[in-house]
Amino acid sequence: MTTALKTTQYEAVIGLETHCQLSTETKIFSDSSATFTADPNINIDPVCLGLPGVLPVLNQKVLEYAVKAGLALNCQIAPYSKFDRKQYFYPDLPKNYQISQFDLPIAEHGWIEVEITDSTGKPVLDQAGNSITKRIGITRLHMEEDAGKLVHGGSDRLSGSTYSLVDYNRAGVPLVEIVSEPDMRTGQEAAEYAQELRRIMRYLGVSDGNMQEGSLRCDVNISVRPIGQQEFGTKVEIKNMNSFSAIQKAIDHEIERQIQAIARGEKILQETRLWEEGAQRTISMRIKEGSSDYRYFPEPDLGPIEVSSQQMEAWRSELPELPYQKRPRYEETLGLSPYDARVLTDDRAIAEYFEAVVAANANPKLAANWIMGDISAYLNTERLSITEIPLKPKALGELIGLIEAGTISNKIAKDILPELLAKGGSAKDLVERKGLSQISDTGEIEAAIAAVLAENPSELEQYRAGKTKLLGFFVGKVMKQTGGRADPKLTNQLLANKLNP
Repeated sequence: MTTALKTTQYEAVIGLETHCQLSTETKIFSDSSATFTADPNINIDPVCLGLPGVLPVLNQKVLEYAVKAGLALNCQIAPYSKFDRKQYFYPDLPKNYQISQFDLPIAEHGWIEVEITDSTGKPVLDQAGNSITKRIGITRLHMEEDAGKLVHGGSDRLSGSTYSLVDYNRAGVPLVEIVSEPDMRTGQEAAEYAQELRRIMRYLGVSDGNMQEGSLRCDVNISVRPIGQQEFGTKVEIKNMNSFSAIQKAIDHEIERQIQAIARGEKILQETRLWEEGAQRTISMRIKEGSSDYRYFPEPDLGPIEVSSQQMEAWRSELPELPYQKRPRYEETLGLSPYDARVLTDDRAIAEYFEAVVAANANPKLAANWIMGDISAYLNTERLSITEIPLKPKALGELIGLIEAGTISNKIAKDILPELLAKGGSAKDLVERKGLSQISDTGEIEAAIAAVLAENPSELEQYRAGKTKLLGFFVGKVMKQTGGRADPKLTNQLLANKLNP
């Protein structure tokens, strides 16, 4: 099946079911710790183990986080919702049912805007230079408890393992499940949606969104249909994706697999498939259950949930400015490019640091360049977050101000940045203490130029014979002569006058 046939005859219909682990200290229905790092079966209690005679009690923080997440996703918050039992017979779920929400979830009918990006991750722009966005609907957001974890061991030629161990630490950890509308058409759109969802959850502080630890888990529902057909094709679910790159690759592979199967006259089965990262393919796991297989009924041990309008507005007032709100403001008010705005708003701490630098009267574009360049490189090398470095936003704003005032050159700023990053302090005080102020005195620079020309007669002769690229050589020599303190612009002007009498 060629790519041309795929794009002209068929389209994909894609929706995501995303589980976000909430960053509460304790579990959803008990007071056991919900921390990730612990020895197996340490963070357990009678409630999460489903022992007889125990009753669940809803963690108030879970409700708060779920409502805030729903508000951030532009959902309608239900004034009345309830919990349900979902029959879920797995060995890592001790009760043999999961407490979830079925027909009356806490939030419904929302949406988020995602930027359309190219293959390099840069925003695609319209003719006016604005980012192109797409609105993706949110069907629902509901609360539920997580299951435990099976660890398979041993080795067997046929089954692959000889025994399984169970860890119940994760059982009862609070989740919100966010179900999108089937509004996506490509793997790239789905990956962008998942990334924006994680940004929002992190901005809210309700989830760390760490995919490697399972704090964010995405299942993809995908079908294909002839272009122009309104009815959906047979839906296939894909699990086992632990990165945004894997989401995109799995979807692209599955689109091609389904189209090829249709071309061969094969029937697409409604099933759950796994993504094999090593083989870069999906494989069948099981025939997909329908909602009737779960035999939902209202949870008898928990009362209904009522969120008053006063409580909802109080939680709404605590929401931060979200990334999709920051990006257009950075572009329109601060004059940043869509790419810069996207990078800076990816992490809330970096966005807040940037805004603090701008508040210290720094040029927004220069502040963005320093943060996205040298400072980000330092953070990556040292494996630090921006909140952990001694260089405070005010000091970076001061450094940028010294460059703009001509007090120091960009090179000097780069030379002293490592000390500021490691020790902090005032950029102005450091420049004064080390005597690094930029030389703007014409006479002093001309004296350095004269010395350089006298020391390099051969290069001077070559320059005047037409080898004008040697200008950079002379500039470098003058900068070395002055300890890098000569004003580069003035140096270039004075050199040009001397070299071209």
